[in-house]
Amino acid sequence: MKVYDTPLAPNPRRVRWFMAEKGIDDIEVVTLNLMEGQHRTPDYLSKAGLPNVPMLELDDGTCITESVAICRYLESRYPEPNLFGRTPEETAVIEMWMRRAEMLVATPLMMGVRHTHPAMAALEQQNAEVGQHSLQSGLKALKVLDRRLGEAEWLAADRLTIADIVAFTGLDFGRLIRVKPPEELKNVGRWVEAMKARPAATAGMPARSAA
Repeated sequence: MKVYDTPLAPNPRRVRWFMAEKGIDDIEVVTLNLMEGQHRTPDYLSKAGLPNVPMLELDDGTCITESVAICRYLESRYPEPNLFGRTPEETAVIEMWMRRAEMLVATPLMMGVRHTHPAMAALEQQNAEVGQHSLQSGLKALKVLDRRLGEAEWLAADRLTIADIVAFTGLDFGRLIRVKPPEELKNVGRWVEAMKARPAATAGMPARSAA
């Protein structure tokens, strides 16, 4: 199998983080340069169907895009440690928090970066108003996560799950434009530090600037 990846982007990072948590090291990683348009080549598009990264290419030639779909497949092949749920009830709660994290926080913050970071103009037809509105929406929604994290150590279970990975990789993408959670969200702040401390946090990531 091969996973097509790119540094910094949050959705590929979800897959790298997921693989690192599970100790998956027998899948070839192919790094694409989005700024050079390597995700838009005829060969890549013939496999992916869309210029989307990440993509998982199976040994039989089947190609899967969408980061959560890739992670679900990997969960079925590498079941431990469990990150999607062990029982129907736990699975449903994890799915609920994953969707909330993605729709309320991760996606708005990612859109905010894409529409406001100068370097993203090479990839995005930017709209500053869309960017600022998205950033404010995502930061406001962090209050939902803060309430939840006041009740539990992790977002969806008694351990880290895919919900935490989706939420954190979206939130941490904001560091490209120096966006941070509001200081008054103490529970989010505690959780952020716990996520940053995990070995998987640095999986495939460039070294952080000291600034």
